[in-house]
Amino acid sequence: MFREAIYHRPLDNYAYLSKEDELHLRLRTKKQDVDSVTLVHGDPYEFEGKTWIFEETEMEKTGTDALYDYWFISVKPPLRRVRYGFKIQSGDETILYGERGFAEDIPADIGFLFAIPFMHPSALFQAPEWVKDTVWYQIFPERFANGDPDNDPEGALAWGSAEPERDNFFGGDLQGVIDHIGYLKELGITGVYFTPIFKAFSNHKYDTIDYLEIDPAFGTKETLKELVRVCHENGIKVMLDAVFNHSGFYFPQFQDVLEKGEKSKYKDWFHLWEFPVKTKPLPNYDTFGFVAEMPKLNTENPEVSDYLLKVGRYWIEEFDIDGWRLDVANEVSPEFWKLFNKEVKKIKPDLYVLGEIWHDSMPWLRGGQFDAVMNYPFTMNVLDLFAKEAITPKQFVEAMTSVLHMYPENVNAVAFNLIGSHDTPRILTECGGDMEKVKQIFTILLTFNGTPCIYYGDEIGMDGEQDPGCRKCMEWDEDNQNTELFEHVRKLIALRKKEPLLANGGTLHFISADADDQCLAYKRSDDQATILVVLNATDKPAKYSLPEEFADRAAVDLWTEKEVATEENGSSQLELDSMGFAIIKFS
Repeated sequence: MFREAIYHRPLDNYAYLSKEDELHLRLRTKKQDVDSVTLVHGDPYEFEGKTWIFEETEMEKTGTDALYDYWFISVKPPLRRVRYGFKIQSGDETILYGERGFAEDIPADIGFLFAIPFMHPSALFQAPEWVKDTVWYQIFPERFANGDPDNDPEGALAWGSAEPERDNFFGGDLQGVIDHIGYLKELGITGVYFTPIFKAFSNHKYDTIDYLEIDPAFGTKETLKELVRVCHENGIKVMLDAVFNHSGFYFPQFQDVLEKGEKSKYKDWFHLWEFPVKTKPLPNYDTFGFVAEMPKLNTENPEVSDYLLKVGRYWIEEFDIDGWRLDVANEVSPEFWKLFNKEVKKIKPDLYVLGEIWHDSMPWLRGGQFDAVMNYPFTMNVLDLFAKEAITPKQFVEAMTSVLHMYPENVNAVAFNLIGSHDTPRILTECGGDMEKVKQIFTILLTFNGTPCIYYGDEIGMDGEQDPGCRKCMEWDEDNQNTELFEHVRKLIALRKKEPLLANGGTLHFISADADDQCLAYKRSDDQATILVVLNATDKPAKYSLPEEFADRAAVDLWTEKEVATEENGSSQLELDSMGFAIIKFS
């Protein structure tokens, strides 16, 4: 047994509350090294004489990545406290693993074991219940629709008349969104995420001038109120984008610093290195990246914190928004995010707080900061498998198993899964124009764990390279839309709504893949049923042998609505077209 690979900590993704009275525990061991794991657990105060009273419960292996196996169990300690260890068996060797290391048997001193002293309800990670059922749609307001030409910025171009550039405008606005709510409803969208709408200089609005005003090119506050009202009437949540890591160059407080230097009362609002303040050739102050026009805000300054908290409260209280997406969230003070979460949830307890983080985000997902982060690891692995053909189904399973085990299950259920955004090339471009690959990517997006998000126009086959190419004007001429792709996406969303297992009901497990497998397979299960999703990752027809667990069970393909034959001896095979898929429900 390779003891060096065995790992557990009584916190974060290895020990967490799934409910107030239910504890989830995980253990990591070397890949294909351990035959079984049994949890040894009991109340820390329950003894008969000097003998500790405990029970043993077998754990389940929930996944394997490139290096490790992962084991899982759910327990309900009667008094919400527990001591526990892991009895690990490999061949003829059995050891006990606890907080102090390894032992041959259960020591008399239970201090050797791991401890959860008490399961406090406040330790339970709870994202808003509505989020896991939501299908999001990201809108870049300047490029979605021009509903009011009267508020077009000076020099605005005719809609779609030129390629997008970093400094051109086409007149997209909030009224344009209101005018197309019917389109979103037809697609099945239940949440809209807007990139920034506050007063700013650029077309993307990530360089805020006034956090308490709508950009005049987008409309008025009355327009936003009407937009939120219409969205809510149609069962659509509204999430705005807040840029609290940095302001814009023309933010009045920064302009004051540029003008008055060390005498400015706002000098401590930013991270200034020296005076006078210089913007060229490189800024002598902290910025987003090296962008002089985006000075970094000092969120540990109480004045800045108070101002931004006021902003967070204002748009909820006055406009009844349902969520905040927080830009460059990993570079802002964690203490500020704790204050922000407390303030906004005080006003609206079921508000969704989403952070933009591209890497391991566990420190922000312990409760009290974010409900979720943008799941770019999912994006990258999906594109590597289907668009770029850079990895095999086996490598995808290993990579995503690692990602899924980085977080508690209740965090994964609300992960913000995306396949494209205003920061990335469009998926059709990533797929080299191959529409079948695009369909396959939408299929995994809308049948996987988490809450899916569609970038405007991807559902009709728009293309575009990296920013600014991915920010084209929305195509409203149906003759230029891929209506077949739209129908594919619409049908998947409808299926997700119809089948609770596809909308984060039950659990997700990958079906193990061999190195030469052409297909990716995973199942969504609860006590009543299982849905198996199988996707051919190649441009050739493929056969997929159903695992024995599905032998001789009633089954129907939810996509084709046809019954699926399952042999009693477990020899059933699915025949899939190139880039084909099956979504099969077993009861």
